[in-house]
Amino acid sequence: MNTLSGRRTRVLAATIATAGLLLVAACTSSDDGGSGSKTAAGGVELVKGGQLTTCTHLPYPPFQSEIDGKVQGFDVSLIDLVAKDLGVKQEILDTPFENFKTGAFLNSGSCDLAAAGMTITEERKKNVDFSDPYFDATQALLVAKGSGISSLADAKAKKVQLGAQAQTTGEDYVKGQGFDPVSFESSDAVLNGLRSGQVKAVVIDYPVVQGWLKNKANADAFQVADNINTGEQYGFTVKKGNAKLLAAVNKALSDAKADGTYKKLYEKWIGPYDESAASPSAS
Repeated sequence: MNTLSGRRTRVLAATIATAGLLLVAACTSSDDGGSGSKTAAGGVELVKGGQLTTCTHLPYPPFQSEIDGKVQGFDVSLIDLVAKDLGVKQEILDTPFENFKTGAFLNSGSCDLAAAGMTITEERKKNVDFSDPYFDATQALLVAKGSGISSLADAKAKKVQLGAQAQTTGEDYVKGQGFDPVSFESSDAVLNGLRSGQVKAVVIDYPVVQGWLKNKANADAFQVADNINTGEQYGFTVKKGNAKLLAAVNKALSDAKADGTYKKLYEKWIGPYDESAASPSAS
């Protein structure tokens, strides 16, 4: 989620009293302090003047995570394109993932949109409006090398203790397959659970696993035992009825796919480019 290199880091720490959450700047300058107009280009109304405020949940590499003191990743880079079109800067608010399902921080006016590697589902559509799909995702079963676990079905047959990230479609999927997974708050916690032996296998989005395996120590210790195509697609979300911002997000995605920017960002953050990812069908 990054076209953020070369920009100065800012210091922006604001506590949301109702949630005790830290506002993390997304490697973009906020010198105007939000004093600008709350109406951006195209008549888009923003919750804070001069900035596009994005809710996310950290860490979730390669979509969003803190790297060298800056929040970066695939989602961040794509939403930067939206902010640029609106003539503002993006700022990021780290929030609990469960709020993305309910749209709580969008409804309260804390954020303009949410970007958190979130799967589009009919249940979530009841609470938020999704952008066009921007990424096709599969789930991966990650195990320790030499574990003898060859697939999700094998893990079930062997009654393997499985881990998954809480409140995610991966967790929902394995529950539907008859597992009682250990729920971890973040993707980092999922990996640590596997490292420590708390669980013997984990199911999580494949791009996350790809990111983990770029680290030699992880690649030496773990392997993908199964790739599970659940037909998932990611989308960004806005408050229900926020048609102007939704249109701006969809336009930025469409333009990025047309001019090659999406491909460059995909290769930077995800890996080898899959042509089908540029034009995923609506879920």
